[in-house]
Amino acid sequence: MSILTSSSCSSIFLPNLISRQNHFNSGIIFPNLRNPRISKSNVLLFSKTKFQSLIYSQLCTSDKTLTLDTSALDISVAVAEDEIWASACLRVRSFYDFKQSFGIEDHKKHLAELEFEASKERIAGTREGFKRVCCVNVTLPMSRMSSSWDELCSACKYSANGEDRVVIGTLDINQCVRLPDEITGKRPQGSGADVSRAYLSNVCVAKELQRNGLSYLLVSKSKKVAQEWGITDLYVHVAFENEPARRLYEKSGFVYESDEPAWQARYLDRPRRILLWSDLARTHNS
Repeated sequence: MSILTSSSCSSIFLPNLISRQNHFNSGIIFPNLRNPRISKSNVLLFSKTKFQSLIYSQLCTSDKTLTLDTSALDISVAVAEDEIWASACLRVRSFYDFKQSFGIEDHKKHLAELEFEASKERIAGTREGFKRVCCVNVTLPMSRMSSSWDELCSACKYSANGEDRVVIGTLDINQCVRLPDEITGKRPQGSGADVSRAYLSNVCVAKELQRNGLSYLLVSKSKKVAQEWGITDLYVHVAFENEPARRLYEKSGFVYESDEPAWQARYLDRPRRILLWSDLARTHNS
């Protein structure tokens, strides 16, 4: 696997790391919030901590987005390591706000490597508490990318079947009872929760390409994959103040179930979150 320079869109679940997401980016995992961006001092601090999964949605709003030709988009489950590496680079690029300084590119690469290894563990089924995890990506051929997106292309590209492609959106589907340090869903109740319940996390879309409907396409694809797994109840965590992300999920069939106690958000030093639920059994039967 060639190592690419990682740079910096929306929800993340990376193991063992306090994640500070930002606004609604419609890549959703640690789904849909408006989070304070990480400052240079925080980035340096995080380099000394155990990297943890970013679990919520980070759909961001950007005024400088460009119209995208969606005819060549591919939305599918990532299998190849090169593609998983590219999605890790996009997550780091999206969930952190880096200021230029000496050694910052090495630090970006280090964070991407941590997320890459954590992603492989989750997908391989070796992460305790997770029955099944997959990474769903939105990709576009390099030939369809604008020359103004050079930094995105260099950071998040990979090769598949002889073609260079770029990961422009990503999320995880986590089949499990609960996500670490997150609100736990209530459905279904009983012994089948570990099989029939899942959460979206690490949702993000490249900031250059937001407002092109990519988040909606990602969520729609994830619901289909979850149904194929036999999931009946799908959840996503959204920042309390992230109205754009919440509207996106509501458009995708999610409804409010519960919210995080204010004391817990203060204790974890993060924006307060709400939990949204989608009834996939009803969707499948309708």
